[in-house]
Amino acid sequence: MSLSFQRLGAILRKEFIQMRRDRVTFAMMLVVPLMQLLLFGFAINNDPRHLPTALVAPVQDRFTQAMSTALEATGYFDITHANASAGEADRLLARGDVSFVILIPPDFGRRILRNDRPQLLVEADATDPAASSGAVAALGRVANGFLAQELGAGATPALEIVAHNRYNPEGVMQYNIVPGLLGVILQMTLVMMAAMALTREIERGTMENLLAMPATPAEIMLGKITPFIGIGAVQGLVVLGAAKLVFDVPFVGSAALLFVCVLVFVLALVLLGYLISTVARTQMQAMQLSIFIFLPSVLLSGFMFPYRGMPVWAQWFGEILPITHLLRMVRAVMLKGAEPADIAADFLTLLVMVVILSALALLRFRQTLD
Repeated sequence: MSLSFQRLGAILRKEFIQMRRDRVTFAMMLVVPLMQLLLFGFAINNDPRHLPTALVAPVQDRFTQAMSTALEATGYFDITHANASAGEADRLLARGDVSFVILIPPDFGRRILRNDRPQLLVEADATDPAASSGAVAALGRVANGFLAQELGAGATPALEIVAHNRYNPEGVMQYNIVPGLLGVILQMTLVMMAAMALTREIERGTMENLLAMPATPAEIMLGKITPFIGIGAVQGLVVLGAAKLVFDVPFVGSAALLFVCVLVFVLALVLLGYLISTVARTQMQAMQLSIFIFLPSVLLSGFMFPYRGMPVWAQWFGEILPITHLLRMVRAVMLKGAEPADIAADFLTLLVMVVILSALALLRFRQTLD
C-alpha cells in the first residue's frame, strides 16, 4: 500500500486533538522544562552565603568589633546572635537555628597586641559538609586583613583559625546523603503508588462498584491509604537499617522518636498521592503529576544542595514540601541526638500538612462524585 498523505494528515489531526484534550500531559511538556531552567539557573547554589552565626565574645573591645566586621565582610556569615553565651550558642547549633558558632576568647585582644598568635574557634554544623567548607576557608584570609588594619601599618597578625566540625567531624558525605535518601525513596515510591489508587479503579471500570458500597469518602480514603502506610513503614525500617549496618551512619538519638517522625511523613505522602488521584483521570496523568512534585522535592529540600544556599523565594517554596521537614528531623535525631523539643517546629508543620491534605483530598473526592 502506497503512502497516503491524506490518511497521514487525518492521523496527525487526531493525535493533536487528543494531545489538546489531555491537558495534564500538555502542561507537563511545557512546565517541567521551565521548572528545571528556573531551579538550576536561580535556586541551586553549592557555595551558600549569609549563613546564620552566633558570636560568643565575653570581652567587647576594638579587636572583637574588628572580628565581627570581618565575619560580615566575608559574605558567608550573618551574625544573628551577637552576644550569645556558650550554652545558648550550643543549643542554637543543635537546633539548627545557626550554622556557625564563633568563639572569641577573653584574652584575644591581649594576645594580638603581644603578637602571640591568637586563636579563633569556629564550630560548624557539619551535618551538611558542603555548606560550611567555603565559609571556613574564607574566614582566615579576611580576618587577618581586618586585624592588620586595626593594628596599623607594618603589623602582620598571625591569627589561627581552629575549626571544629560538629556532628560530623570527618566531613563524611554519606552521613548527610544516606539519611536524606530515606525521604527521597519514600517520596519517589509512595506518592506515585497512592496517586494511582483511584485512577486504577477508573481505568479498570471498578469505580462504580466502589461507589456502590455503603462507605463514606473518609472510609474509602482510609481503606486506600492504609496499606501504603504499612509499605512506607517497612521501607523506612529497611533504609534506616541499611544506613546503620551498611554505611555506618551514626545513630545518636532516639529510634522511637525517629520512627514516629517517619510515620507522620509517610502519612503526608500517601495523602498527597491520594489527592493527586482525585485530580488525575488516568494512571499516566497520576504518574506525571507525581514526577512533577518529586523534582522540586529533591532539589529544594536540602537533599542535593545546601538549603541555606538557595534564594529566599526558593526556601519559602521548600518550606511547603514535606520532605524538607523530614530531612531536618532525620539528620537532627540521627547525627545530633535531638530531643522532641528540638524538632517540634518541623514535626508540627508536618502534622498541619497532614490535616490540610486530608481535607483537600476529601473535598476533591466529593467533587469527583458529583
